[in-house]
Amino acid sequence: MAGNEAGHTSVDEPAQPVARGVPGPSPAGDAGAAARAMPAEAVHPPGGEPVDPRAEEAGNQATGGAGTPAAEEAGRPATEETGRPATEEASRRVSTLELFFDLVFVFTLTQLTVLLASDLSFSTAARVALIFVVLFWMYGAYAYLTNQVPPDRPSRRILLLLGMGAFLVCALAIPRAFDDGGVVFGLGFLAVVLVHSALYTREHGRDVVWYAVPNSLAALAVTAAGLFDGPRADGLWLLALLLQFVTPFFAEHGPRRRGGREAAALRSQLGALDPAHFVERHGLLLIVAFGESVIAIGIGIGDRPLTADLFVGAFLALALAGALWWTYFVRDEHGAEAAFTATPPDRRWRLAMNAYYYAFLPMLLGIAYCAAGVKKTLGHLTEQLHTGPALALAGGVALFLAGDVAFRSVLRLWPVTFRAVAVPVAAATALLGVRLSAVAELLALVAVLVVMLGAEARWSPCRPASRPGGGPS
Repeated sequence: MAGNEAGHTSVDEPAQPVARGVPGPSPAGDAGAAARAMPAEAVHPPGGEPVDPRAEEAGNQATGGAGTPAAEEAGRPATEETGRPATEEASRRVSTLELFFDLVFVFTLTQLTVLLASDLSFSTAARVALIFVVLFWMYGAYAYLTNQVPPDRPSRRILLLLGMGAFLVCALAIPRAFDDGGVVFGLGFLAVVLVHSALYTREHGRDVVWYAVPNSLAALAVTAAGLFDGPRADGLWLLALLLQFVTPFFAEHGPRRRGGREAAALRSQLGALDPAHFVERHGLLLIVAFGESVIAIGIGIGDRPLTADLFVGAFLALALAGALWWTYFVRDEHGAEAAFTATPPDRRWRLAMNAYYYAFLPMLLGIAYCAAGVKKTLGHLTEQLHTGPALALAGGVALFLAGDVAFRSVLRLWPVTFRAVAVPVAAATALLGVRLSAVAELLALVAVLVVMLGAEARWSPCRPASRPGGGPS
Protein backbone atom coordinates (compact mmCIF):
# COMPACT_ATOMS: atom_id res chain seq x y z
CA MET A 1 0.00 0.00 0.00
CA ALA A 2 0.95 3.62 -0.18
CA GLY A 3 1.53 3.67 3.55
CA ASN A 4 5.30 3.68 3.07
CA GLU A 5 4.96 7.30 1.98
CA ALA A 6 3.57 8.01 5.40
CA GLY A 7 6.75 7.01 7.14
CA HIS A 8 5.31 3.74 8.46
CA THR A 9 7.53 0.73 8.84
CA SER A 10 6.29 -2.24 6.88
CA VAL A 11 5.39 -5.17 9.11
CA ASP A 12 5.20 -8.70 7.76
CA GLU A 13 1.99 -10.27 8.97
CA PRO A 14 2.02 -13.78 10.40
CA ALA A 15 0.25 -16.63 8.69
CA GLN A 16 -3.01 -15.64 10.35
CA PRO A 17 -3.26 -11.83 10.07
CA VAL A 18 -3.90 -10.04 13.32
CA ALA A 19 -6.02 -7.22 11.93
CA ARG A 20 -8.16 -9.26 9.60
CA GLY A 21 -9.61 -12.05 11.68
CA VAL A 22 -13.31 -12.57 12.22
CA PRO A 23 -14.45 -10.49 15.20
CA GLY A 24 -16.25 -12.32 17.92
CA PRO A 25 -16.21 -13.09 21.63
CA SER A 26 -13.08 -14.79 22.87
CA PRO A 27 -13.75 -18.41 23.80
CA ALA A 28 -12.43 -19.88 26.98
CA GLY A 29 -9.19 -21.69 26.62
CA ASP A 30 -6.08 -20.74 24.73
CA ALA A 31 -5.82 -16.94 24.87
CA GLY A 32 -3.01 -16.90 22.32
CA ALA A 33 -5.09 -18.72 19.72
CA ALA A 34 -8.01 -16.40 20.36
CA ALA A 35 -5.75 -13.40 19.92
CA ARG A 36 -4.56 -14.62 16.55
CA ALA A 37 -8.13 -15.09 15.34
CA MET A 38 -9.47 -11.74 16.43
CA PRO A 39 -8.61 -8.07 15.70
CA ALA A 40 -7.80 -5.63 18.45
CA GLU A 41 -11.05 -3.77 17.78
CA ALA A 42 -13.08 -6.79 18.91
CA VAL A 43 -11.65 -6.54 22.42
CA HIS A 44 -11.62 -2.78 22.79
CA PRO A 45 -14.95 -1.89 24.47
CA PRO A 46 -16.17 1.69 23.89
CA GLY A 47 -15.07 3.98 26.67
CA GLY A 48 -13.08 1.27 28.46
CA GLU A 49 -9.42 0.33 28.74
CA PRO A 50 -8.15 -1.61 25.73
CA VAL A 51 -7.68 -5.30 26.29
CA ASP A 52 -5.42 -6.79 23.65
CA PRO A 53 -5.02 -10.56 23.88
CA ARG A 54 -1.94 -10.28 21.69
CA ALA A 55 -0.23 -8.43 24.53
CA GLU A 56 -0.95 -11.41 26.79
CA GLU A 57 0.33 -13.74 24.09
CA ALA A 58 3.62 -11.83 23.97
CA GLY A 59 4.36 -12.87 27.55
CA ASN A 60 4.12 -16.56 26.60
CA GLN A 61 6.57 -16.49 23.71
CA ALA A 62 9.09 -18.61 25.58
CA THR A 63 6.57 -21.44 25.76
CA GLY A 64 5.60 -21.53 22.10
CA GLY A 65 4.10 -18.10 21.38
CA ALA A 66 3.44 -16.83 17.90
CA GLY A 67 6.76 -14.97 17.61
CA THR A 68 7.86 -11.41 18.08
CA PRO A 69 4.98 -8.92 18.32
CA ALA A 70 4.43 -6.63 15.38
CA ALA A 71 5.29 -3.57 17.46
CA GLU A 72 8.72 -4.91 18.35
CA GLU A 73 9.39 -5.81 14.72
CA ALA A 74 8.49 -2.27 13.71
CA GLY A 75 10.55 -0.66 16.46
CA ARG A 76 7.45 0.99 17.88
CA PRO A 77 7.35 0.36 21.65
CA ALA A 78 4.20 0.56 23.70
CA THR A 79 3.73 3.80 25.61
CA GLU A 80 1.34 4.84 28.33
CA GLU A 81 0.50 8.07 26.50
CA THR A 82 -1.10 6.37 23.53
CA GLY A 83 -3.92 4.74 25.44
CA ARG A 84 -3.42 1.69 23.21
CA PRO A 85 -0.79 -1.04 22.99
CA ALA A 86 1.81 -0.45 20.32
CA THR A 87 0.95 -3.83 18.76
CA GLU A 88 -2.51 -2.53 17.88
CA GLU A 89 -1.12 0.66 16.36
CA ALA A 90 1.31 -1.31 14.18
CA SER A 91 -1.38 -3.64 12.89
CA ARG A 92 -3.88 -1.08 11.58
CA ARG A 93 -3.43 0.00 8.00
CA VAL A 94 -5.72 1.79 5.58
CA SER A 95 -7.74 -0.82 3.69
CA THR A 96 -8.24 -0.84 -0.06
CA LEU A 97 -11.96 -0.20 0.47
CA GLU A 98 -11.15 2.96 2.44
CA LEU A 99 -8.84 4.11 -0.36
CA PHE A 100 -11.61 3.35 -2.87
CA PHE A 101 -13.93 5.50 -0.74
CA ASP A 102 -11.40 8.35 -0.86
CA LEU A 103 -11.18 8.13 -4.65
CA VAL A 104 -14.94 8.61 -4.89
CA PHE A 105 -14.87 11.49 -2.42
CA VAL A 106 -12.11 13.30 -4.32
CA PHE A 107 -14.42 13.28 -7.35
CA THR A 108 -16.37 15.94 -5.42
CA LEU A 109 -13.17 18.02 -5.36
CA THR A 110 -12.80 17.47 -9.10
CA GLN A 111 -16.34 18.69 -9.68
CA LEU A 112 -15.72 21.75 -7.52
CA THR A 113 -12.65 22.53 -9.63
CA VAL A 114 -14.78 22.28 -12.78
CA LEU A 115 -17.37 24.59 -11.21
CA LEU A 116 -14.75 27.18 -10.30
CA ALA A 117 -12.96 26.98 -13.65
CA SER A 118 -16.25 27.71 -15.44
CA ASP A 119 -16.56 31.04 -13.59
CA LEU A 120 -13.44 32.34 -11.86
CA SER A 121 -15.16 34.92 -9.67
CA PHE A 122 -15.17 35.63 -5.95
CA SER A 123 -18.82 34.58 -5.62
CA THR A 124 -18.19 31.20 -7.24
CA ALA A 125 -15.03 30.70 -5.16
CA ALA A 126 -17.08 31.37 -2.01
CA ARG A 127 -19.75 28.88 -3.03
CA VAL A 128 -17.11 26.27 -3.85
CA ALA A 129 -15.68 26.75 -0.35
CA LEU A 130 -19.16 26.51 1.19
CA ILE A 131 -19.96 23.23 -0.58
CA PHE A 132 -16.60 21.69 0.26
CA VAL A 133 -16.72 22.64 3.95
CA VAL A 134 -20.09 20.91 4.29
CA LEU A 135 -18.92 17.81 2.40
CA PHE A 136 -15.54 17.52 4.11
CA TRP A 137 -17.26 17.48 7.49
CA MET A 138 -18.89 14.18 6.60
CA TYR A 139 -15.72 12.82 4.98
CA GLY A 140 -13.95 13.46 8.28
CA ALA A 141 -16.79 11.69 10.07
CA TYR A 142 -16.33 8.62 7.86
CA ALA A 143 -12.54 8.65 8.30
CA TYR A 144 -13.02 8.79 12.08
CA LEU A 145 -15.67 6.06 11.84
CA THR A 146 -13.56 3.54 9.92
CA ASN A 147 -10.70 4.14 12.34
CA GLN A 148 -12.90 2.82 15.15
CA VAL A 149 -15.18 0.52 13.12
CA PRO A 150 -13.01 -1.02 10.38
CA PRO A 151 -14.81 -2.36 7.29
CA ASP A 152 -13.85 -5.95 8.07
CA ARG A 153 -17.32 -7.55 7.75
CA PRO A 154 -19.68 -7.81 4.78
CA SER A 155 -22.39 -5.69 6.43
CA ARG A 156 -19.94 -2.86 7.12
CA ARG A 157 -18.48 -3.03 3.64
CA ILE A 158 -21.92 -2.85 2.06
CA LEU A 159 -22.84 0.19 4.17
CA LEU A 160 -19.57 1.89 3.25
CA LEU A 161 -20.25 1.23 -0.44
CA LEU A 162 -23.68 2.79 0.02
CA GLY A 163 -21.99 5.83 1.54
CA MET A 164 -19.73 6.01 -1.51
CA GLY A 165 -22.79 5.95 -3.75
CA ALA A 166 -24.33 8.81 -1.78
CA PHE A 167 -21.15 10.89 -2.15
CA LEU A 168 -21.22 10.14 -5.87
CA VAL A 169 -24.74 11.58 -6.09
CA CYS A 170 -23.50 14.73 -4.35
CA ALA A 171 -20.53 14.99 -6.71
CA LEU A 172 -22.67 14.65 -9.82
CA ALA A 173 -25.02 17.37 -8.57
CA ILE A 174 -22.28 19.84 -7.56
CA PRO A 175 -22.22 21.90 -10.80
CA ARG A 176 -25.94 22.69 -10.25
CA ALA A 177 -26.03 22.62 -6.45
CA PHE A 178 -27.14 26.27 -6.37
CA ASP A 179 -29.47 25.79 -9.30
CA ASP A 180 -31.94 23.06 -10.25
CA GLY A 181 -29.72 20.31 -8.77
CA GLY A 182 -29.84 21.58 -5.20
CA VAL A 183 -32.51 19.15 -3.99
CA VAL A 184 -30.70 16.18 -5.55
CA PHE A 185 -27.46 17.27 -3.87
CA GLY A 186 -29.26 17.61 -0.53
CA LEU A 187 -30.90 14.18 -0.75
CA GLY A 188 -27.55 12.61 -1.61
CA PHE A 189 -26.01 14.36 1.37
CA LEU A 190 -28.83 13.15 3.62
CA ALA A 191 -28.09 9.59 2.49
CA VAL A 192 -24.41 10.15 3.37
CA VAL A 193 -25.45 11.13 6.90
CA LEU A 194 -27.91 8.26 7.39
CA VAL A 195 -25.43 5.59 6.28
CA HIS A 196 -22.80 7.09 8.57
CA SER A 197 -25.23 7.06 11.50
CA ALA A 198 -26.11 3.42 10.88
CA LEU A 199 -22.44 2.44 10.94
CA TYR A 200 -21.75 4.53 14.02
CA THR A 201 -24.16 2.53 16.14
CA ARG A 202 -21.60 -0.30 15.99
CA GLU A 203 -19.19 1.68 18.15
CA HIS A 204 -21.20 4.22 20.12
CA GLY A 205 -24.64 2.61 20.39
CA ARG A 206 -27.32 5.03 21.52
CA ASP A 207 -24.81 7.86 21.72
CA VAL A 208 -25.06 8.07 17.93
CA VAL A 209 -28.11 10.30 18.39
CA TRP A 210 -25.80 13.18 19.38
CA TYR A 211 -24.13 12.94 15.96
CA ALA A 212 -27.05 11.83 13.84
CA VAL A 213 -29.59 14.51 14.80
CA PRO A 214 -27.50 17.67 14.10
CA ASN A 215 -25.94 16.10 11.00
CA SER A 216 -29.37 15.11 9.67
CA LEU A 217 -30.73 18.59 10.34
CA ALA A 218 -27.75 20.04 8.44
CA ALA A 219 -28.53 17.75 5.50
CA LEU A 220 -32.19 18.78 5.56
CA ALA A 221 -31.13 22.44 5.56
CA VAL A 222 -28.99 21.83 2.46
CA THR A 223 -31.91 20.01 0.80
CA ALA A 224 -34.28 22.87 1.59
CA ALA A 225 -31.74 25.33 0.14
CA GLY A 226 -32.32 23.68 -3.23
CA LEU A 227 -35.89 24.99 -3.18
CA PHE A 228 -34.80 28.63 -2.97
CA ASP A 229 -32.54 31.11 -4.73
CA GLY A 230 -30.33 33.95 -3.57
CA PRO A 231 -29.92 34.94 0.09
CA ARG A 232 -32.42 32.38 1.39
CA ALA A 233 -30.49 29.52 -0.17
CA ASP A 234 -27.18 30.90 1.11
CA GLY A 235 -28.70 31.31 4.58
CA LEU A 236 -29.78 27.66 4.69
CA TRP A 237 -26.28 26.56 3.68
CA LEU A 238 -24.84 28.68 6.49
CA LEU A 239 -27.36 27.08 8.88
CA ALA A 240 -26.01 23.68 7.86
CA LEU A 241 -22.47 24.88 8.66
CA LEU A 242 -23.63 26.10 12.07
CA LEU A 243 -25.25 22.76 12.87
CA GLN A 244 -22.05 20.94 11.92
CA PHE A 245 -20.02 23.33 14.02
CA VAL A 246 -22.00 22.55 17.19
CA THR A 247 -22.09 18.77 16.63
CA PRO A 248 -18.79 18.15 18.51
CA PHE A 249 -20.25 19.97 21.53
CA PHE A 250 -23.31 17.71 21.53
CA ALA A 251 -21.14 14.61 21.03
CA GLU A 252 -18.92 15.49 23.98
CA HIS A 253 -21.49 16.81 26.44
CA GLY A 254 -24.79 15.20 25.45
CA PRO A 255 -24.07 11.65 26.68
CA ARG A 256 -22.60 13.00 29.92
CA ARG A 257 -25.69 14.99 30.83
CA ARG A 258 -28.05 12.17 29.92
CA GLY A 259 -26.12 9.21 31.33
CA GLY A 260 -24.13 10.83 34.11
CA ARG A 261 -20.78 9.71 32.69
CA GLU A 262 -17.55 11.50 33.41
CA ALA A 263 -16.41 14.02 30.80
CA ALA A 264 -12.87 12.59 30.84
CA ALA A 265 -14.17 9.09 30.10
CA LEU A 266 -16.23 10.38 27.17
CA ARG A 267 -13.29 12.28 25.74
CA SER A 268 -11.15 9.15 26.04
CA GLN A 269 -13.77 7.15 24.17
CA LEU A 270 -13.97 9.79 21.44
CA GLY A 271 -10.17 9.91 21.28
CA ALA A 272 -9.70 6.13 21.01
CA LEU A 273 -8.09 6.58 17.60
CA ASP A 274 -5.34 4.56 15.99
CA PRO A 275 -2.78 7.32 15.22
CA ALA A 276 -0.96 5.54 12.39
CA HIS A 277 -4.18 4.66 10.57
CA PHE A 278 -5.71 8.12 11.05
CA VAL A 279 -2.65 9.98 9.78
CA GLU A 280 -2.12 7.61 6.86
CA ARG A 281 -5.78 7.88 5.83
CA HIS A 282 -5.65 11.65 5.51
CA GLY A 283 -2.27 11.51 3.82
CA LEU A 284 -3.68 9.22 1.15
CA LEU A 285 -6.60 11.61 0.67
CA LEU A 286 -4.11 14.40 0.05
CA ILE A 287 -2.22 12.24 -2.46
CA VAL A 288 -5.41 11.55 -4.39
CA ALA A 289 -6.22 15.27 -4.31
CA PHE A 290 -2.79 16.03 -5.78
CA GLY A 291 -3.77 13.71 -8.62
CA GLU A 292 -6.49 16.26 -9.44
CA SER A 293 -3.81 18.87 -10.11
CA VAL A 294 -2.08 16.48 -12.51
CA ILE A 295 -5.38 15.81 -14.31
CA ALA A 296 -5.79 19.58 -14.57
CA ILE A 297 -2.58 19.72 -16.62
CA GLY A 298 -4.03 17.39 -19.25
CA ILE A 299 -7.38 19.19 -19.32
CA GLY A 300 -5.66 22.56 -19.59
CA ILE A 301 -3.64 21.39 -22.60
CA GLY A 302 -6.64 19.85 -24.34
CA ASP A 303 -6.11 19.42 -28.09
CA ARG A 304 -3.56 22.21 -28.46
CA PRO A 305 -0.42 21.55 -30.55
CA LEU A 306 2.37 19.90 -28.57
CA THR A 307 4.91 22.72 -28.71
CA ALA A 308 8.01 23.29 -26.60
CA ASP A 309 6.26 26.13 -24.75
CA LEU A 310 3.40 23.83 -23.85
CA PHE A 311 5.74 21.22 -22.39
CA VAL A 312 7.55 23.91 -20.37
CA GLY A 313 4.24 24.99 -18.87
CA ALA A 314 3.20 21.39 -18.17
CA PHE A 315 6.48 20.61 -16.40
CA LEU A 316 6.24 23.81 -14.36
CA ALA A 317 2.71 22.84 -13.27
CA LEU A 318 3.96 19.37 -12.32
CA ALA A 319 6.91 20.89 -10.43
CA LEU A 320 4.45 23.08 -8.53
CA ALA A 321 2.39 20.03 -7.51
CA GLY A 322 5.58 18.19 -6.57
CA ALA A 323 6.76 21.04 -4.36
CA LEU A 324 3.40 21.08 -2.56
CA TRP A 325 3.70 17.32 -2.07
CA TRP A 326 7.19 17.82 -0.62
CA THR A 327 5.87 20.49 1.73
CA TYR A 328 3.58 18.05 3.52
CA PHE A 329 4.85 14.50 3.03
CA VAL A 330 8.59 14.83 3.56
CA ARG A 331 8.26 16.25 7.07
CA ASP A 332 4.74 16.87 8.29
CA GLU A 333 3.27 13.37 8.13
CA HIS A 334 6.08 11.78 10.14
CA GLY A 335 5.78 14.38 12.88
CA ALA A 336 1.98 14.23 12.87
CA GLU A 337 1.95 10.51 13.68
CA ALA A 338 4.46 11.06 16.47
CA ALA A 339 2.39 13.91 17.93
CA PHE A 340 -0.82 11.85 17.85
CA THR A 341 0.88 8.85 19.43
CA ALA A 342 2.23 11.00 22.25
CA THR A 343 -1.15 12.63 22.94
CA PRO A 344 -3.40 11.00 25.59
CA PRO A 345 -6.76 9.74 24.26
CA ASP A 346 -8.77 12.33 26.18
CA ARG A 347 -7.02 15.07 24.18
CA ARG A 348 -6.56 13.23 20.90
CA TRP A 349 -10.10 13.83 19.62
CA ARG A 350 -9.81 17.64 19.76
CA LEU A 351 -6.36 17.43 18.23
CA ALA A 352 -7.77 15.41 15.34
CA MET A 353 -10.52 17.99 14.80
CA ASN A 354 -8.13 20.94 14.79
CA ALA A 355 -5.41 19.35 12.65
CA TYR A 356 -7.31 17.18 10.19
CA TYR A 357 -10.50 19.18 9.76
CA TYR A 358 -9.94 22.89 10.37
CA ALA A 359 -6.32 22.95 9.13
CA PHE A 360 -6.82 20.42 6.33
CA LEU A 361 -9.73 22.37 4.85
CA PRO A 362 -7.61 25.22 3.41
CA MET A 363 -4.99 22.74 2.21
CA LEU A 364 -7.51 20.75 0.15
CA LEU A 365 -9.32 23.88 -1.03
CA GLY A 366 -5.96 25.33 -2.04
CA ILE A 367 -5.32 22.30 -4.25
CA ALA A 368 -8.73 22.76 -5.91
CA TYR A 369 -8.21 26.49 -6.52
CA CYS A 370 -4.70 25.90 -7.84
CA ALA A 371 -5.96 23.16 -10.19
CA ALA A 372 -8.61 25.54 -11.55
CA GLY A 373 -5.90 28.14 -12.16
CA VAL A 374 -3.72 25.58 -13.98
CA LYS A 375 -6.64 24.61 -16.24
CA LYS A 376 -7.17 28.22 -17.29
CA THR A 377 -3.45 29.03 -17.55
CA LEU A 378 -1.73 26.37 -19.67
CA GLY A 379 -3.39 27.53 -22.88
CA HIS A 380 -2.12 31.09 -22.39
CA LEU A 381 1.42 30.66 -21.09
CA THR A 382 2.99 33.64 -22.84
CA GLU A 383 0.03 35.95 -22.36
CA GLN A 384 -0.96 38.24 -19.53
CA LEU A 385 -3.56 36.50 -17.40
CA HIS A 386 -6.92 37.82 -16.34
CA THR A 387 -7.29 38.48 -12.64
CA GLY A 388 -9.34 35.30 -11.98
CA PRO A 389 -6.85 32.68 -13.23
CA ALA A 390 -3.90 34.55 -11.73
CA LEU A 391 -5.55 34.74 -8.32
CA ALA A 392 -6.72 31.13 -8.46
CA LEU A 393 -3.19 29.92 -9.15
CA ALA A 394 -1.36 32.06 -6.61
CA GLY A 395 -4.18 32.07 -4.07
CA GLY A 396 -4.44 28.28 -4.18
CA VAL A 397 -0.78 27.87 -3.29
CA ALA A 398 -1.01 30.53 -0.57
CA LEU A 399 -4.11 28.87 0.88
CA PHE A 400 -2.39 25.47 0.97
CA LEU A 401 0.61 26.97 2.76
CA ALA A 402 -1.62 28.80 5.25
CA GLY A 403 -3.39 25.53 6.06
CA ASP A 404 -0.05 23.79 6.47
CA VAL A 405 1.14 26.51 8.87
CA ALA A 406 -2.02 25.98 10.92
CA PHE A 407 -1.55 22.19 10.77
CA ARG A 408 2.03 22.45 12.03
CA SER A 409 1.10 24.93 14.74
CA VAL A 410 -1.69 22.71 16.09
CA LEU A 411 0.61 19.69 16.24
CA ARG A 412 3.62 21.75 17.40
CA LEU A 413 5.75 20.74 14.44
CA TRP A 414 8.42 23.41 14.22
CA PRO A 415 9.49 25.50 12.44
CA VAL A 416 6.67 27.39 10.77
CA THR A 417 8.41 30.73 10.15
CA PHE A 418 9.59 30.06 6.59
CA ARG A 419 6.20 28.75 5.55
CA ALA A 420 4.35 31.64 7.17
CA VAL A 421 6.56 34.11 5.28
CA ALA A 422 5.96 32.22 2.03
CA VAL A 423 2.16 32.68 2.26
CA PRO A 424 2.00 36.40 1.30
CA VAL A 425 4.92 36.00 -1.12
CA ALA A 426 3.06 33.25 -3.00
CA ALA A 427 -0.12 35.33 -3.09
CA ALA A 428 1.83 38.30 -4.51
CA THR A 429 2.96 36.28 -7.54
CA ALA A 430 -0.51 36.89 -9.01
CA LEU A 431 0.80 40.32 -10.01
CA LEU A 432 3.37 38.64 -12.26
CA GLY A 433 0.64 36.70 -14.03
CA VAL A 434 -1.46 39.82 -14.58
CA ARG A 435 1.38 42.12 -15.63
CA LEU A 436 3.87 39.76 -17.30
CA SER A 437 2.72 36.26 -18.26
CA ALA A 438 1.40 32.96 -16.97
CA VAL A 439 4.79 31.29 -17.25
CA ALA A 440 6.34 34.06 -15.11
CA GLU A 441 3.80 33.37 -12.36
CA LEU A 442 4.37 29.61 -12.52
CA LEU A 443 8.14 30.08 -12.35
CA ALA A 444 7.82 32.42 -9.39
CA LEU A 445 5.54 30.04 -7.47
CA VAL A 446 7.91 27.10 -7.97
CA ALA A 447 10.84 29.30 -6.91
CA VAL A 448 9.03 30.45 -3.74
CA LEU A 449 8.37 26.86 -2.67
CA VAL A 450 11.88 25.64 -3.52
CA VAL A 451 13.52 28.51 -1.60
CA MET A 452 11.16 27.97 1.35
CA LEU A 453 11.93 24.24 1.56
CA GLY A 454 15.64 24.74 1.00
CA ALA A 455 15.94 27.42 3.68
CA GLU A 456 13.96 25.33 6.12
CA ALA A 457 16.13 22.27 5.55
CA ARG A 458 19.33 24.31 5.81
CA TRP A 459 18.68 26.53 8.82
CA SER A 460 15.77 25.02 10.74
CA PRO A 461 15.73 21.22 10.91
CA CYS A 462 12.29 19.87 11.82
CA ARG A 463 11.67 19.41 15.54
CA PRO A 464 8.51 17.33 15.99
CA ALA A 465 6.75 16.56 19.21
CA SER A 466 8.33 13.72 21.20
CA ARG A 467 8.47 10.69 18.92
CA PRO A 468 8.33 7.19 20.39
CA GLY A 469 11.68 5.55 19.88
CA GLY A 470 13.51 8.86 19.66
CA GLY A 471 15.01 10.68 16.75
CA PRO A 472 13.72 13.45 14.54
CA SER A 473 11.32 12.91 11.65
